[in-house]
Amino acid sequence: MRATVIHAPHDIRVEEVPDATVQQPTDVVLRVLRACICGSDLWAYRGESARQPGQRIGHEFLGVVEEAGSGVNGFAVGDLVVAPFVWSDGTCTYCAEGLTTSCPQGGFWGSVGSDGGQGEAVRVPFADGTLVRLPAAAASDDRLLTALLALSDVLGTGHHAALGAGVKPGSTVAVVGDGAVGLCGVMAAKRLGAERIIALGRHQARTDIARAFGATDVVAERGEAALAAVRELTRGEGTHGVIEAVGTEQSMRTALGIVRDGGSIGYVGVPHGSGSGVDLGVMFDRNIALRGGVAPVRTYIPELLPDVLDGTIDPSPVFDLSVGLDGVPGGYKAMDERTALKVLIKP
Repeated sequence: MRATVIHAPHDIRVEEVPDATVQQPTDVVLRVLRACICGSDLWAYRGESARQPGQRIGHEFLGVVEEAGSGVNGFAVGDLVVAPFVWSDGTCTYCAEGLTTSCPQGGFWGSVGSDGGQGEAVRVPFADGTLVRLPAAAASDDRLLTALLALSDVLGTGHHAALGAGVKPGSTVAVVGDGAVGLCGVMAAKRLGAERIIALGRHQARTDIARAFGATDVVAERGEAALAAVRELTRGEGTHGVIEAVGTEQSMRTALGIVRDGGSIGYVGVPHGSGSGVDLGVMFDRNIALRGGVAPVRTYIPELLPDVLDGTIDPSPVFDLSVGLDGVPGGYKAMDERTALKVLIKP
C-alpha cells in the first residue's frame, strides 16, 4: 500500500510500504477515506520534533473497516468509523476516567512501528476501545464526511481547551491562535454558551472563519498591543477564560496577560520553544487556573458527534485545501508557508 513517510526536515514522501494487516485479535484494518495534515505535524516537518528517517506520519483519519480480528466485538467489515489521534484499550482505569491519552497500552499514530493516518490503510490496535462508528450514509456526503474528520483531533481538542478555560453560558472568552484548533476552540466556546468570544488573529481568511464560528470580536494586534486591545474590550478586566492554541512562550504570555483575575486558561497548543511563558507568581497572585494538555478526544467524540450529524456545528470550513496522496508533500509545504489553513487528504 502507499503511505506518507518523513525522511528528514522538509522531506515528505509518499512511498510503497508493507500492507496494513491484523496482527492481534483486537486489531482491525481500516481503509482510509479521509485524512489530513495537522499543525503539529509541521514540527516534525520543520525538524523541531525528532523523527526516524522513513517513519510514518499523520494521526487524523476516518474510513471503512476492511478486516477485523477475532477478538473485535464492536465492529464488522464495512463499518464506517472515525479514529481519535491516540489509540486506547478502553478498559484501563485511565480510559474509565476519560483520560484515554494516558492509557498504558495506548499510542499515537505514526509513532515508531505503527501506521500513520496519511496513507491508504491503517492497522488499528484495540479497535473496540478506540474507534467510533459513524452512520453509513455519511460516506456518500462529502461535506459531512469532511466535518466528521474533525472529530479525530481538532474539534475535540478545541472542546478540551474550552473546558479547560472554564467556558460557561454568559462568559467572555479569548482565543489565542488562528489555526484549525483555535478556530474549533471558537466553535466550542460558542457551543458551550459563551456570550462574547474574542479571536486573536491577523489573517482575514482565518478570522472570517472565526466570525462564522461565533467570534464576536477580532483583535489583530500582537504583544502588548493585543493585551491593551483585549483589556479595552473588557472594561479593563480581561476575559473569564482564554483558549491557548499555539504553544509558544509568547502565546502563553499573551494568555496570562488577557485573562481576568480568577479566570482560567485552557492550553492545548503543543509546547515548543525555549520557555513556557508561565509565571507562577503572577498566576498565584491573580488566582489564575491553568488546565489542558493532550486532548482525550475519544472521550469527547460521542458528545460532539450528534451536533455534527445534525448540523448544529460544522467544522468543515477549517479544511481549505484538498489533495490526493500524491499531493501530500505539497500540502505540507502549503501549511508551512501558511498559504493553507488545514489540508484535507483523499487517498
